Amino acid sequence: MIKKSYPFIILFVLAACMSGEKVNDPIMAKAYDKVLYASDISEAIPNGINQQDSIRLAKSHIEKWVRNQLLLHLAEQNLSAEEKNVEQQIEDYRSSLLIFKYEQNYIAQKLDTVIDQQAIQAYYDNYSSNFVLNHNLIKGIFIRVPLAASNRGKVSQWLRSDDQEHLKDLEEYCYSQGADFDFFEETWRSFSEITARLPVRNGGYDPILKSQKFYETRDTSSYYYLKITDYRLEGMVAPMNMVYDDLHSILLNKRKLEIIQKLETNVYNDALNREQFTITE
Repeated sequence: MIKKSYPFIILFVLAACMSGEKVNDPIMAKAYDKVLYASDISEAIPNGINQQDSIRLAKSHIEKWVRNQLLLHLAEQNLSAEEKNVEQQIEDYRSSLLIFKYEQNYIAQKLDTVIDQQAIQAYYDNYSSNFVLNHNLIKGIFIRVPLAASNRGKVSQWLRSDDQEHLKDLEEYCYSQGADFDFFEETWRSFSEITARLPVRNGGYDPILKSQKFYETRDTSSYYYLKITDYRLEGMVAPMNMVYDDLHSILLNKRKLEIIQKLETNVYNDALNREQFTITE
């Protein structure tokens, strides 16, 4: 049965937190032969929170405890003696957890997180087949100009020019005409992300990737301009700057593995030399 007098719970929980004793410690819930006391809830309630939040956390803790006890009882009644014998599993888990924690502390002490560009480049070159694109990429410029905008012919002229001053002209023009201007000549973008901003086209836009450096179209509201300065097709190797973080993580994890392997070898050899273990043949 779950007690419902939550303000009453708070008084005893706070008292239990201060004393750490179960003297006059009320029972908050019972499930079969298990009992939950007010002081047992203290760890679930952080210091410094208001009464309303304390009541909510206490209620949640009690109801969770009851549910767990009911399921535990059901498991005890229905599992075989062999299935309930979990001591070895608990010990295995404890051992694994302790080893893991020690290894993480050891890695933190020994790991050099600086990976030079040469190592990253070498790994990328040697294992480029692991970094194949599953979608098309482009670099370029996308512009959408309202039909009512003036001097639209300038847009195509500036866009096809290699003069950097014309890039500024494009930005200024788009700002003055309320047009969209997206410059991504230095950043790879998904081709489908860009074409989703264009009108629907029979046959899709993929065919223009290799055949057109400039693409223009229109619909009932706007003119659209796309300049493609570089591309990578699905199935090609991804540009290194796109997978740079992955490369860094891979090399860092390899270092961690090497540290653990060296630790295990050193510990084993040291124990062998000191005759701290035996293996029965």
